Amino acid sequence: MKTIILCGGLGTRLSEVTKVKPKPMIKIGSKPILNHIIDIYKYYGFNKFILALGYKSEFIKNYYSNSKSRSEIKLIYTGKNTLTGGRLLRLKKYFTNSETFMLTYGDGVTSQNIKKLVQFHKSHKKIATM
Repeated sequence: MKTIILCGGLGTRLSEVTKVKPKPMIKIGSKPILNHIIDIYKYYGFNKFILALGYKSEFIKNYYSNSKSRSEIKLIYTGKNTLTGGRLLRLKKYFTNSETFMLTYGDGVTSQNIKKLVQFHKSHKKIATM
């Protein structure tokens, strides 16, 4: 199952830091928030990622250009000023019509059991779970 991570926002509430780098690249400990999110999803067996890029996309592209996990991560520029729904729409071609996928924000660090969340979603047979 693919996981979309929205990494294109301006990060205005952290503008002192995000003038230099995008919010998903702000470090928590020794690594960027984005790496923590990817590690959480990998822990639960999710290994295919699409990063929806926008603001300061070159920072994220440069970071992942030499990454060993680069083959698991697609970096897709979805526009600097594109809103969430527009970013998702621009990624439509990467999915089949009935394909289930995960979606999180680039600062969406969580302790949620991702596998249980997917099971919950599938058991309720709804179009989306938030």
